[in-house]
Amino acid sequence: MLHLSGVLLPEGEQRDLWVRDGAITFERVPGAETVSRGGFVLPGLVDAHCHVGIARGGGPVDDLTAAREQALVERDAGVLLLRDCGSPVDTRALDDDPDLPRILRAGRHVARERRYIPGLAVEVEPADLVEEVRRQARRGDGWVKLVGDWIDRGAGDLGPLWPDDVLAAAVSAAHAEGVRVTAHTFGTDALPGLVGAGIDCIEHGTGLTEDLIGEMAARGTAVVPTLVNVAHFPGFADAGERKFPSYASTMRRLHASSGAVVRAAYEAGVPVFAGTDAGGGIDHGVVADEIRALHAAGLPRAAALAAGSWAAREWLGLPGLVEGAPADLVVYATDPREDLDALTGPELTLLRGRVVSAPRS
Repeated sequence: MLHLSGVLLPEGEQRDLWVRDGAITFERVPGAETVSRGGFVLPGLVDAHCHVGIARGGGPVDDLTAAREQALVERDAGVLLLRDCGSPVDTRALDDDPDLPRILRAGRHVARERRYIPGLAVEVEPADLVEEVRRQARRGDGWVKLVGDWIDRGAGDLGPLWPDDVLAAAVSAAHAEGVRVTAHTFGTDALPGLVGAGIDCIEHGTGLTEDLIGEMAARGTAVVPTLVNVAHFPGFADAGERKFPSYASTMRRLHASSGAVVRAAYEAGVPVFAGTDAGGGIDHGVVADEIRALHAAGLPRAAALAAGSWAAREWLGLPGLVEGAPADLVVYATDPREDLDALTGPELTLLRGRVVSAPRS
């Protein structure tokens, strides 16, 4: 049994809370150990786009020990909820580990043959997409991940993977299974079909236009911009320029407009959430960098913070600091609504009602 006293966010009120049987309560618990006074208490941070099980460089990790280490890095950064947006490794055995963040999975990426990073996706042709979506819906934890666009070697630039009618059938099938659908997209051409099909979220979304943003706002379609990954677009362009100069030009253009796209989406009322794309080329544990990047793009500090904490948790179906909620929370010495740099070092982290280790050096 534990006791904390501090400013609870997002409400901003000084309150006492207790932890009993792994859950938050606001009823006094006699004899509880006081573990924090005077800090700023947030629901655990969220990385709404990461990949547990993808190794540095892009292939699968060797074993679950390596996947566990990735999740521990996230936990030590105060990230207590992960939306895994596609992994070639079945990490469900990690759910039994009380020291790890909660993971909501999208199964494996679904792509067409030779239209994504080798070895990561289930590769199918359009005629088989609906059945594969059903299969991945049953493998995940409420999400399916499509690859919406990738480089088309014939065209030498980004291009859509799926016909619009097939997308509509696939999204409908996922919804019938009770799950949501998200899709990787960098460019613009795949987006009308995805948004029109009723997809629930767009990952990256650097090709969003004013009209598409308006339609997403009307539908409630979310975007996870992964700006820490978008920062690598110039490097992607350099690597592909000799063989695919049109692609290189597209990637540089998308990078240059990425901040304006995020700002326009937020101002239009599109739900925006913080995700890093950790795994492969991005280190785990950098969601604080993504939250700062969202603020730099134009989100107010409180909105950027919400995108990586209480708002993201609500979107993913988990409660914040309310009676009976799981005691997954982080405490900071200074107010992150005023200084997002505070997110770099949690003063205290509770996971499932237990104090877990301080960040590792």
